[in-house]
Amino acid sequence: MKRALATAAGAMLVLTACGAEVESDPAAAKRKVKRCGETVEYSVPKRAVAYEGGSADKLFSLGLTEHVHGYVMPPANPPVTESPWAAEYAKVRMLSDDLLNKEIVVQAKSDFVVAGWNSGFSQQRGITPQILDGLGVQSFMHAESCFNYPGHPEKITPFEALFTDLQRLGRIFRVEDRADRLVTDLRKRVEAVRAAAPKGDPVPVFLYDSGTDQPLTAGAQVPPTDIIRTAGGRNVFDHLQQRWSQVGWEAVTSAQPEVIMILDYGDQPAAKKIDFLRKSPHTRDLPAIKKDNIFILDYNEGISGPRNIDGLEKFGKYLHSLDR
Repeated sequence: MKRALATAAGAMLVLTACGAEVESDPAAAKRKVKRCGETVEYSVPKRAVAYEGGSADKLFSLGLTEHVHGYVMPPANPPVTESPWAAEYAKVRMLSDDLLNKEIVVQAKSDFVVAGWNSGFSQQRGITPQILDGLGVQSFMHAESCFNYPGHPEKITPFEALFTDLQRLGRIFRVEDRADRLVTDLRKRVEAVRAAAPKGDPVPVFLYDSGTDQPLTAGAQVPPTDIIRTAGGRNVFDHLQQRWSQVGWEAVTSAQPEVIMILDYGDQPAAKKIDFLRKSPHTRDLPAIKKDNIFILDYNEGISGPRNIDGLEKFGKYLHSLDR
């Protein structure tokens, strides 16, 4: 019996030495994880490319800097030196200050790309998860952006989408415990703001992204709507089952917002937008403008990423400061 056990043990050692990869290196085994509504097999990435601050922040917040090759940061993003993870950005390469494209990914020899649908990934620009699949490059999409992903849509409220992404990335990179701890902390922060929200009717809020002929604003499927709702407000366009959407100025005037939230871009500063709103005949007589109830939301607090919760806490404090 002892001899049989020894023989079996020896055989196992031989198998391991001969390349039983799953046993000797568990990280080499692929794991099934959702990419929007589609189940995809992932191996642990070693040269990830992140598009925009939200993608990079998710990776850095999970302690995955050593797996990140670089990032693509178009002008809308504020300087990375302003990020809570500025030190992590400094350890990896900035690959481009333009939109994400296939050439950047190929030149970087990337094995993993993180972006949103119809932001970093785009059929029009020729960089989609399917195209990257064909090149042997893994990809991951923010669940918040999966609302209208062709073939495999997924509809999750924005904060839940953030938590889902962190847990999915945790599974892909084999850091599930780290992801669970982070999500638990973020959930606690969300619930603290929710519990402290002002009582009574929610404050009507208009988010102004950009645009003069027609304003671009937030529909139901983006983080600012959850920020506004959780803090005790109501996005006046939360009935739009879209992400970012153009509306008419007449609809803004009709909504009579008491607060205007400005999304502050790196290349479209909030000061210019505020000046426009104060002068425009469409908005200069709105309650929010007359009372100077203007809240500035940083770009990276408004796109899907851990900084959504920073924006939530700031907006929660702001609503408490209002004299209604």
